[in-house]
Amino acid sequence: MFKPHVTVACIVHAQDKFLVVEETVNGKATWNQPAGHLEANETLIQAVQRELWEETGLTLPVQYFLKLHQWIAPDNTPFLRFLFLIETTELHKTQPNDNDINCCHWVSFDEIINSKQLRSPLVRESLLCYQQGEHYPLTLLDSFGAPFKL
Repeated sequence: MFKPHVTVACIVHAQDKFLVVEETVNGKATWNQPAGHLEANETLIQAVQRELWEETGLTLPVQYFLKLHQWIAPDNTPFLRFLFLIETTELHKTQPNDNDINCCHWVSFDEIINSKQLRSPLVRESLLCYQQGEHYPLTLLDSFGAPFKL
């Protein structure tokens, strides 16, 4: 049976800057959006809010759903990656709660698009999706049955 990894990621945008988290992978500093795996007994929205807090220390409300990417990583690991958006007016100070995150940076669109230190090509692709301007209400996603509220 095919069992892809389910992950969430969040674009955080303010004042023409985007928030990236820096983590070291194989000895190299890489950039990613706040992102991670869906855990048992949590909704997709809860997962992205948890990942945002763990990786940045922020508790901003998720506002929109942007895209679902089906992706196979270079090591042949299959993923379903749910991408969300937060628009805010200020460049919030960050304080990661996850020891795997070195720090966070507010950077421009061009800095991300042209970066050679992206964790995966989905980081660039996510910004291109954002640039297209299509976003969807969170009500597009739902949970059903126990342990979720009906």
